Amino acid sequence: MKEKSYTELMKSGAMNPKRAKEAFMVNLYVDMILSEALLKSEKEKLSLQIDQAIDKKDKKTFLKLSTQYIELNERFGT
Repeated sequence: MKEKSYTELMKSGAMNPKRAKEAFMVNLYVDMILSEALLKSEKEKLSLQIDQAIDKKDKKTFLKLSTQYIELNERFGT
């Protein structure tokens, strides 16, 4: 099967605005899912590291990681 060039893809998208809108929505949805998965993973990782710092009574590391966790929540509005 012959692959279409970027120009051909753009022309076909312009000819079918409904299809282009659907593709945009799918891409947006996929991006949201990936962002949510990365956020969840990063929060879990930080939580585990914070718990380990508490267990070790490592105040310096705890404060650093807690700040990162708060900044992550503020950045993503969670």
